Amino acid sequence: MNKKTVIGIAGMPGAGKATAEKVFRKKGYPVIVMGDEVREETRKRNMEPTPENIGKVMLQIRAEDGPAVLARRCIPKIKAADSDVVLVDGIRSSHELEEFRKAFQNFRAIAIHASPNTRFKRLLARGRTDDPKDWETFIARDKRELSVGLGEVIATADCMIVNEESKSHLINELNKILWRLLKNERSCY
Repeated sequence: MNKKTVIGIAGMPGAGKATAEKVFRKKGYPVIVMGDEVREETRKRNMEPTPENIGKVMLQIRAEDGPAVLARRCIPKIKAADSDVVLVDGIRSSHELEEFRKAFQNFRAIAIHASPNTRFKRLLARGRTDDPKDWETFIARDKRELSVGLGEVIATADCMIVNEESKSHLINELNKILWRLLKNERSCY
């Protein structure tokens, strides 16, 4: 079993995972983004990176290669990272959690939660190509994310941050939790 400290981030789209990624990168830690695996697979299949296509590919590769396929694709990248601490952004199923926990003795999951209205506003402002442009697409994406087990990951995470306040509040909460996890404390709070 690998001795790296691996911290997995889970949250619905727009909850604040990208901010967590920036916090870790600023500290010099590598970040493995699970969604990049899906976006890359979408490109390989010569599909436009729309929310619908990316969602379709996410479900297809899980059906083809099992529910932990993205974790299995990310584990070699984590092991190859030149750091004792690595962030994995975008865990979506308990199968992925199990895969990471088997591979890394020091694995912890942090869930970031925000209300649907807050998340929808953030996604509209972010404007990434795979972000929904209307409420119906947003809800469809949420349902797709929940269908693969994201709700269970959020409910069973080692740590939870409610992100309804400012970005600086989220950054402060992330820094506090990271400090505790890196000291190998069992509690996030």
